[in-house]
Amino acid sequence: MTAKPPPNSKRAAKRVDIGVRPPANPQAEAWIRQGDADALSKGDVFTARLTLDITPALRSSIKVSAFTQGVTVADLLRALLEREFPEHRKENTP
Repeated sequence: MTAKPPPNSKRAAKRVDIGVRPPANPQAEAWIRQGDADALSKGDVFTARLTLDITPALRSSIKVSAFTQGVTVADLLRALLEREFPEHRKENTP
């Protein structure tokens, strides 16, 4: 896009040409697309963010527990919630 100077301006309009796009690198494109495939296979399920207010002591306990189990806090809490609230509860079925 060329910028036009105001009508009263004494400056000449500058035109800057954009060069030709460099050729695509197939290896780089494949590497970028590989990340998309990994994300799709891991996250096919819709997720929603949940925010909770907890005490600093509880937060510390959760973090220590996750660390000692070698998992992230998010994974630890997801597993805990899935155990407590399974997707197909017998109580909810008629």
